[in-house]
Amino acid sequence: MTVSTQGIEVKAGSRAWRTSVELLSSMRFAISLLTVICIASVIGTVLKQHEPLGNYINQFGPFWAEVFQRASLFNVYSAWWFLLILAFLVVSTSLCVARNTPKILVDLRSYKENIREQSLRAFGHKAQAELAESPEAAARRLGGLLAGGGWKVKLQSRETTRGTGWMLAAKTGASNKLGYIAAHSAIVLVCLGGLLDGDLVVRAQMLFADKTPFKGGGMIADVPAQHRLSERNPTFRGNVMVSEGTQSSTAILNQSDGILLQELPFAIELKKFIVEYYSTGMPKLFASDIVIHDKATGEQTPARVEVNHPASFKGIEIYQSSFDDGGSTLKFKGESLRTAAKPFDVDGVVGGSSVIQGDSSSGAEALTVEFTGLRVINVENLTADAVGKTDVRGVDLRTSINAQLGAANKLKDGKTLRNIGPSYSYKLRDKAGQAREFNNYMLPVDLGDGQSVFLLGMRESPAESFRYLRVPADAEGSLDGFLRVSRALADPAMRQEAVRRYASKAVDKQRDDLMGQLAGSATRALTLFAGAGGSVAGLQAISDFIESNVPEAERNKAGEVLVRILNGVLYELVQMTREAAKLKPLPADAETQQFMTQSVLALSDLPLYPAPFLLNLTDFTQVQASVFQVARAPGKTVVYLGCALLILGIFAMLYVRERRLWIWLEPLDGRSDISAATMALSTNRKTMDGDKEFEHLKRRLLALEEQEK
Repeated sequence: MTVSTQGIEVKAGSRAWRTSVELLSSMRFAISLLTVICIASVIGTVLKQHEPLGNYINQFGPFWAEVFQRASLFNVYSAWWFLLILAFLVVSTSLCVARNTPKILVDLRSYKENIREQSLRAFGHKAQAELAESPEAAARRLGGLLAGGGWKVKLQSRETTRGTGWMLAAKTGASNKLGYIAAHSAIVLVCLGGLLDGDLVVRAQMLFADKTPFKGGGMIADVPAQHRLSERNPTFRGNVMVSEGTQSSTAILNQSDGILLQELPFAIELKKFIVEYYSTGMPKLFASDIVIHDKATGEQTPARVEVNHPASFKGIEIYQSSFDDGGSTLKFKGESLRTAAKPFDVDGVVGGSSVIQGDSSSGAEALTVEFTGLRVINVENLTADAVGKTDVRGVDLRTSINAQLGAANKLKDGKTLRNIGPSYSYKLRDKAGQAREFNNYMLPVDLGDGQSVFLLGMRESPAESFRYLRVPADAEGSLDGFLRVSRALADPAMRQEAVRRYASKAVDKQRDDLMGQLAGSATRALTLFAGAGGSVAGLQAISDFIESNVPEAERNKAGEVLVRILNGVLYELVQMTREAAKLKPLPADAETQQFMTQSVLALSDLPLYPAPFLLNLTDFTQVQASVFQVARAPGKTVVYLGCALLILGIFAMLYVRERRLWIWLEPLDGRSDISAATMALSTNRKTMDGDKEFEHLKRRLLALEEQEK
């Protein structure tokens, strides 16, 4: 029996109806649908699903983002056309199975014993022999041998002109055709499971039960009932975020135009979120110790949820999806970067905000601080050969630092993945609603040149990457040394005193004329660097001055002189600030030289840093939160059954060979004690194993090897 690729031929009805039924039930149509589903699945795998629309606009542009949105490529697996194709595939494959299964079952029960002797001689595998026994005795003996070898045998007697003949029909490997039924039924079951576990039921409730996505904000408890799904919802998949010490009983189902809330028959309480790390600092385990509170009985069930090890309760699976900050408390010390304003304390909670009042005397406006994140562990790739590569978290801090504000020396090689301590992020929002985002590291980081620096990152919008200002740590390992010199640079009196000290040390006191010239040059260099009286500051201001006032042939020499003078004056300014803070002077050694070099670069870039103050994290209390994925998936069992059938079906079709054997026995020359035997073998695939098996059967059944000898 050959499986047909044609569809069901309906004789009644119009021509269009007959053509449609034939197409829908044909195997070629099912294969075409399966191809389209495979292509759509590739798109859904490559293209991130259910992202905010702004992310797609940034990635593809407004035009293509709108085109992809209209085609529902941002939510392929819940798109109406994907579900429709899946439904058509179920119907088409089911019709194919229903059309071919009766034929296969009839063929399984048939031995085809009515085949004629002339037909046997047309087979590719055929043999003839003479047996010294009657046809009936030979048929029963050969039938017994085949039955002992696992063949199913049927005998048929026929009356011929030469006497009573016997047809022996045998078959084995019939499960090959059952493999067709199993494999195609598996496709139906997998697609049905996908429909059950997809958004089909949720969309049906939105269409027929007046459920609509919620597009607003606020507390979950205040969301109206039309945006909530019942606990009896037969299938869903959503996310639940639970902070340590709290519990939640509502899952969020993301939709393309909002969210739906799914009520759970239990509440999940997070006792503790656990993270374990390898020796390199990379995480190796995420786990959550939870307590499940049954709403109906009040029973409390403790459980642990790990990645790939979910917990199950009342038919709902609880998976460890990700983790987040659950509202860590933060303590900051706000310090001015350019003025001698007094430090101020700020307390905040991740996810919350605080208002910092402006200074009316200086015209500074009030700013709102939004505390957006805290990361206690930061494993970063700082090796030079990792530039351009991506580490395991998709973050390469070195690349971001190389794009920092202003100039910077090249970093040295030889570092590996390591933990560089906590980082925190916040936004400063003005009255107009414009916000800038900042990401700072709490501890100084050695980037490979021997000088530890504090990394102060900022960006204008989420579409940009962070740019980092590298502020050197002083001899005490803090920011105070740099902040003192930054504030002193903005004080004209401090600048003048630094110039006086520098000139008095650099020139003999008896050469008042040279001292005055040097003091004038130092004053000009320091004034330009501080940006006093001009819109440009830092090394760029000195460069602009040289280009405007010095002939091109003398610019290199003039630049070297001014930078040497600037470094000397800044060194005196640093010593003055340490003296005012009652600290020991910096020694004239290599470490001090590194500190001064990085300080000059940081002071030059500081005017480009858009914040008037720095929030320095002094203390925190971390509160973790787990993000669980909860799913009621009745189609999971159906999919598992389909996968099992698919494995069995493919194995049967590929590795089980169907063979049919016929032996016609009739009296030879009218003698009843001698039989003429004609044997033929048929297989569903022509292979070398078939040839070998036929040779074996000839020797065993017909003893042809002995007759040939």
